[in-house]
Amino acid sequence: MKRRKNKKSNIRLLDLIYMLKAASRENEVNIWRDIATRLETTSKNYAEVNLSKINRYAVNGETILVPGKVLGSGLLEMSVKVAALNFSESASTKIKSANGQCLSIEELIRDNPQGSKVRILR
Repeated sequence: MKRRKNKKSNIRLLDLIYMLKAASRENEVNIWRDIATRLETTSKNYAEVNLSKINRYAVNGETILVPGKVLGSGLLEMSVKVAALNFSESASTKIKSANGQCLSIEELIRDNPQGSKVRILR
């Protein structure tokens, strides 16, 4: 029995992986290569992080990167920037009500090409 090679069909995701690898080469930063590698795996392996986990591990004013989806379970008691592949509606509402920001990973790369002071949560 032949196994079919899994290929991604989501154009946004393919462009994001390409952008991450290019940013890693241009800025000589390994954080973007690491995120690209995580997003190249199957979507079953993507991170799903609740706001309670962000609240537990983040510091006020910090930038958090989630290579997957942010879910709205729990409370967020501080102002943080959260960059992720996707956000649930409740998560984005709670982040904004805590004076935080919801960013796409593409926006984070443009704002912070060196990837400095970014915490990855999985």
